[in-house]
Amino acid sequence: MNETSAITVLIVEDDNLVRRHTAATLGKAGFKIAEAVSGEEALSIAKSIKPEAIVLDVMLPGIDGFETCKKLHESGIDSAIVILTAKSEDREKIHGLELGADDYMVKPFNPDELVARIKAIMRRWRANESSDTIESMGIRVEYKVSKTYKNNNELDLTPREFAILNVFLQNQGKLLSRETLYGSVWGENHFGGRKAIDVYIKRLREKIEDDPSSPQLIKTVWGKGYMFGDVKAN
Repeated sequence: MNETSAITVLIVEDDNLVRRHTAATLGKAGFKIAEAVSGEEALSIAKSIKPEAIVLDVMLPGIDGFETCKKLHESGIDSAIVILTAKSEDREKIHGLELGADDYMVKPFNPDELVARIKAIMRRWRANESSDTIESMGIRVEYKVSKTYKNNNELDLTPREFAILNVFLQNQGKLLSRETLYGSVWGENHFGGRKAIDVYIKRLREKIEDDPSSPQLIKTVWGKGYMFGDVKAN
């Protein structure tokens, strides 16, 4: 099994030629492909299949790509999102990133570069997996199957929640700033990072803590960031 064979990509593009060419290139690279021609259709399909990644054109009939991106996150769809835009203005790129997109590409684009961008996001989400399994404080992560357990009960984590937990497990007892956490999962696009991290920490606590209102695993270091477990001695 190659690194892309278990990854489903939803392509949202109303231009049939662009969509089919992109689908062919991503399919040849080993991704599983789903297609949509509008934001409304994308929302319906994403809720059904929960793709790992979404390639999202900005100019769509009905609700545009920015509004679709916003609604995807509001619906709890936690896919990696790559925005496609025909405009190169920074404000368009920044707007997409602020809405939760992970990357952007300006049309016309090279589909092979899109393949590389998606692979890079997936590798970043799974980065620093130094062993097949890691276990700490009742949490066990099995990396080969991307499954997480709390006291032997499987947890339903989204890919991004899994990625954030992985960063914590690889840095137990270390203070991690919001900027560090955001950069480790989202990459170098630090737009809206502080708010995004706080939202995801809250969601993660609700799934892994016995009492999310009094967290014992992911601790807040006020004014500085977060830490998994107790401080390690220097």
